[in-house]
Amino acid sequence: MMKLYGYFRSSAAYRVRIALELKKLDWESIPVNLLHAEQQSEAFRDINPQGLVPALEYDGQVISQSLAIMEWLDETFPSVSLLPSDPLVKAQVRALAYQIAIEVHPLNNLRVLKYLQSELNVEESQKLQWYQHWVEQGFGAFERSLLQYGSNGQFCIGDRPTLADICLIPQVYNAKRFNCDLSPYPMILSVSNHCSSLAPFIIAAPESQADCPN
Repeated sequence: MMKLYGYFRSSAAYRVRIALELKKLDWESIPVNLLHAEQQSEAFRDINPQGLVPALEYDGQVISQSLAIMEWLDETFPSVSLLPSDPLVKAQVRALAYQIAIEVHPLNNLRVLKYLQSELNVEESQKLQWYQHWVEQGFGAFERSLLQYGSNGQFCIGDRPTLADICLIPQVYNAKRFNCDLSPYPMILSVSNHCSSLAPFIIAAPESQADCPN
């Protein structure tokens, strides 16, 4: 059985949970409490030298980085694909996924927010402004991309979940946590609402995880 090292509210770990559930794979959750800095322990760094979640352990091997994990899952367990077969559409799905995972998420990562406050003495209101600014920039572009690619409002591209939806839904979850105004992005909200009603996304949601505080 696969072991997924993660944190219930980590959006990168959230992505991998969705992928595992979409593929109907057996996996075990190994919580790593980011607030208690368990990811910095020597024991965890022996698993992932970066000291980051997620990390996926399978058959004695460990894979880190959510996008790399999901690409490996797609190649190893292809019966339920996370990417379209058409090369152009596949590239569009990857482009959408990268908009979130490479452009938006890193600027709003917990490590970045903590550094802003602890090292640069940024006020809480300024930290929130930082977060909301980058969500506004990223979601504005993502909304236009969905329209450009002809999204049906249920999924980012096509008629089933792809890597793009897997990356989007956790980012929407985080944006809501930080009180971002999502009303300018009706297509994003439509896709998020639909995907969040599906069983794999529900099971993967932070509130469904064993390490989520009651």
